[in-house]
Amino acid sequence: MKTLYFDCFSGISGDMVIGALLDAGADPTVLENELKKLHIDEEYELKWKKVVKNGITSTKFDVLLTKNSHHHEHDHHHEHSHHHEHDHHHEHSHHHEHDHHHEHSHHHEHDHHHEHSHHREHDHHHEHSHHHDHHHRTYQDIVKMIEAAGFSDQVKGTALKIFKRIGEAEGHIHGIPLEKVHFHEVGAVDSIIDIVGAAILIHQLEINVMKSSPVAVGTGRIHIDHGIYPVPAPATLEILKGVPIQQSDIKAELATPTGAAIVSVLAEEFCTIPSMKIKSIGYGAGTKSFKNHPNVLRVIIGE
Repeated sequence: MKTLYFDCFSGISGDMVIGALLDAGADPTVLENELKKLHIDEEYELKWKKVVKNGITSTKFDVLLTKNSHHHEHDHHHEHSHHHEHDHHHEHSHHHEHDHHHEHSHHHEHDHHHEHSHHREHDHHHEHSHHHDHHHRTYQDIVKMIEAAGFSDQVKGTALKIFKRIGEAEGHIHGIPLEKVHFHEVGAVDSIIDIVGAAILIHQLEINVMKSSPVAVGTGRIHIDHGIYPVPAPATLEILKGVPIQQSDIKAELATPTGAAIVSVLAEEFCTIPSMKIKSIGYGAGTKSFKNHPNVLRVIIGE
């Protein structure tokens, strides 16, 4: 019995999950090759590197967007704020600053206008249809993409379950049925990669059982275009229904919707480290750094 334990003392995000699994010995080549089955590999490039977080060597995983998706990815960051979320939005606030300088007037309009004018100005000429499609990735689009990819049943089933968890939460928050949910934050390429990638690597590592600590969610408020929202963000909190969360005094958003969905779907029990013989340990780095606290997700794999 191979058991994986998520130690979420500093929360959890999609990129932290992939970083931790790679750090624990999962194969990045398998990840890259399997992800090609989604047929969106012209839109991104994967990067991973060792970083030190408060004295702990960990793996930082990033999805870099290529020219093909760069501008619409900016749109997605703006659309996050539509959803009253999220870590990505918060981390990528430099995108907003950047936009602010050269598109000042749009920035003060409603999000919706800003997204479309931004999209139109930058992309209309050369790749309108490509961007337009991705701009409106719905829950159904993502399900079709995953079903058509030819993954093993286990990988496909895991990825679909995680997406459904997020889709249902978004639908609940916004008062719309699942099939009408447009994935803005999650429709972004990096979240598709994080979720499908997690499913691929867990299958590759031949994990039988997954358990987790209670999830640290952080505290305080996050500033987004629609105003100031509490941490955890509404969608994250909805996804974590039924999951024990742990108090943390860190004023930051530690759990993202993607990370919350991965752990809430995969973990069959929330407990302290289970009895097992430890085989490997991985640390996945988050984007933020804190003064007295290593911002990493730890995974422990054992038999």
